[in-house]
This record gives sequence, structure tokens and C-alpha cells, in this order.
Amino acid sequence: MTIQEEAVRLHGEGCNCAQCVLCACGAYTALDKETALAIASGFGGGVRCGEICGAISGAVMAIGAAAKQSRNDSSALTNVASLTKKTTGAFRDKFGFVRCLDLKRAGVPCDDLIAFGAETAEELIKGERGE
Repeated sequence: MTIQEEAVRLHGEGCNCAQCVLCACGAYTALDKETALAIASGFGGGVRCGEICGAISGAVMAIGAAAKQSRNDSSALTNVASLTKKTTGAFRDKFGFVRCLDLKRAGVPCDDLIAFGAETAEELIKGERGE
């Protein structure tokens, strides 16, 4: 099963968008499912107020957690900032928006956002690790 399929499967189980992406990236973050679910629980629905898409939030959380696993030097934080900008840019380029309310108004299905968030996080994490 691909990371995208796993993330969408979790959505079918009732997880919010951020939870789906962060949990699906578990191989990169070293977070167990219960911890990832707890951390991302408040980020669904655009931080529960329609703002930044939960799939983006989940991807950024995964990137940050993966950076901690990769190295403990100060460059990890700089790289996370850069990768965060790449993540939001990729979502904006593909879907036109980064806000949950705007994405919903445009009719973008959550499953598309979740799959893209998981794929984007995985690609950026692997790229950062040189995989």
C-alpha cells in the first residue's frame, strides 16, 4: 500500500486530514499511531476554524518530526522552514488555495488533499535525506 493509500484509508476510519497525513508518515517520524493521532487531533478542519488545510498541517508536522529523527543540529530547523514553504507552495500550485474553507468552497475532496499531503511530505523527507 502506498503512503497515499494509507492516508486515505485512515480518513475512511474517521481520522481528520492532519491525522491521516501524520500517521501515514509514521515510518519517517518514528511516532506511533496513538501519539500521531493525539498530536494532530486539533488540526483538522483548518485548525477547527477553516484556516490552513489539515493535510498541509499534517505534512508539515511529519516533515518537522522527520527532521528531528534525521539530525539534531540547528540546520534541521532551517530546512524545515524551507520545506514548509515548499509544501504550502505545492498545495497552492495544485489546488489554488491553502485554506480549508477555500478548498471546500472550490469542491476539492479531502481525500485528494490527504493523498497529496502524504505524497508531498514523503517526497520532501526522502529528498532531504538523499533517498
